Amino acid sequence: MKDQIKKLRSYLLLWSTQSLSELGSAMTSYALVLWLYNNSGSALKTALLTVCSYAPYVLMSIFAGALSDKWNKKRTMLVCDLFAAMTTVAAFVLIKTGTLQLWHLYAINAFNGLMNTVQQPASEVASTQLIPEEYYQKTSGLRSFSRSLNSLLTPVLATVVFSFGGVSAVMAADLITFAGAFLTLLMFISIPEPEGSKAKKEPVLSAAREGLRWLKGCPVVLKLIFFLAGINLIASAYNSALPAMVLSKPSGGERVLGTVNFFAGAAALAGSLTASLTPAPKNRIRAICAALFFSMSTENFMLALSDSPVIWCTGAVCGWLFIPYMGANLDVILRSTIPADMQGRVYSCRNTLQFFTIPVGYLSGGLLIDKVFEPYMAGISRDSLLVSLFGSGKGSGAAFLFAVLGISGIAVCVIFSLLLRGEKG
Repeated sequence: MKDQIKKLRSYLLLWSTQSLSELGSAMTSYALVLWLYNNSGSALKTALLTVCSYAPYVLMSIFAGALSDKWNKKRTMLVCDLFAAMTTVAAFVLIKTGTLQLWHLYAINAFNGLMNTVQQPASEVASTQLIPEEYYQKTSGLRSFSRSLNSLLTPVLATVVFSFGGVSAVMAADLITFAGAFLTLLMFISIPEPEGSKAKKEPVLSAAREGLRWLKGCPVVLKLIFFLAGINLIASAYNSALPAMVLSKPSGGERVLGTVNFFAGAAALAGSLTASLTPAPKNRIRAICAALFFSMSTENFMLALSDSPVIWCTGAVCGWLFIPYMGANLDVILRSTIPADMQGRVYSCRNTLQFFTIPVGYLSGGLLIDKVFEPYMAGISRDSLLVSLFGSGKGSGAAFLFAVLGISGIAVCVIFSLLLRGEKG
């Protein structure tokens, strides 16, 4: 055990401090969703916060990965984190002076998304350089554990701090966690650069094409990427619909939304421990397909067909329990398949192809709720079958959308399970 900790010391230091900083950032995002939905009542305006974050991430990822392979990984991470922190400081000042407007939030989220576009592939390569190959699965479980713990703690801590000090207090906590992570990376962690990379000499466009060319030559990874792109489309529409339904239903509210998110985080935390402790499956691809099928076929329908917070929390557990296990197996496939000197370019191409559906899903979810499902449910007869299934009043349209998402998720899982049949990972 001591030998393992010694080998992973630098990675564990990076992982723990960066995870704490991510918790602060997640608390800020959560508080802004509460603040904006409470002030606007619009699922679309709230969803646009995430759209603005992901749009530059998707559009610029291919080029950012090529740049990341050219640049020093540690310096890249430090500079991107510093600029992202400056946007939080700007938002903090705007709130304290009473001049914060909606377009400020959209602009800040877009700039943060741009910084994350460059920082994320650099962070992935840095992790690979710090982790011995025999520890890939265990450290993938650790990353899932920290993300799950953050999901568990974010709604609780953000709601508590928000209730006592408002959005500005949450942002102050975010800046404190950032400072700890930034100083630790600056002073205590050394990240070796990959050897043998041609990217430093290649033009950016040529390096980006290399990443796409590598993916084209690895059809298994490419199929998995498109599979996850379909799931991300559904999951982001789900994320857009969840606050619109839970905050609007008579049995819901801010505390209930926080409770549902808490149970989702608790389930993901349990799943992360499972991913860290269980042996590798015989077929990682089959494990990924099974985990996503269970998630898609349970949670959406429990949210759609019930007004009970207990059922919503049960659905959250079903929806998130096996997601870390899926993520750990996907991470091992990618890290063990993609050469280290190509990872920045390939991960960035992956980001564009796999995550471009996230802003589309958020935007579609907000539009469908505000313009289609809610108006439709408000206009139908109270003795309609749809009212008996999804309820009436504000929030029933979002419940209807959850049923549609459940059916769509099952279809995506079945189609890609057939496409990936026989593949080994």
